[in-house]
Amino acid sequence: QVQLVESGGGLVQAGGSLRLSCAASGRTFSYYAMAWFRQAPGKERESVATVIGSNERTYYTDSVKGRFTISRDNAKNAVNLQMNSLKPEDTAVYYCAASMIRGLPTKSNEYAYWGQGTQVTVSS
Repeated sequence: QVQLVESGGGLVQAGGSLRLSCAASGRTFSYYAMAWFRQAPGKERESVATVIGSNERTYYTDSVKGRFTISRDNAKNAVNLQMNSLKPEDTAVYYCAASMIRGLPTKSNEYAYWGQGTQVTVSS
């Protein structure tokens, strides 16, 4: 069982930066694929970034490549999302998620554990 708690959301102007953090409980944290998803009003939840192992493999959706960086600290049971050069279209509720599926899961139905979400709003 894994419990996830996100923090770090907020309001920022376009071009600014935010850092999201996700604190995880559970002794087997290092075994999980960890990801950040987001969901904007009226849109489906989408994968933003995924990390496997000790930052061994990462995945980013095309719209955030070069701007966002996902990282994990297995010793602290934490996964972070550094978001730079933010755009109004990045506005959404961001969710931390954990999966025991091998490989590089990127679909929401591959993740069994979810945080409560944190709001990110980027003003133009």
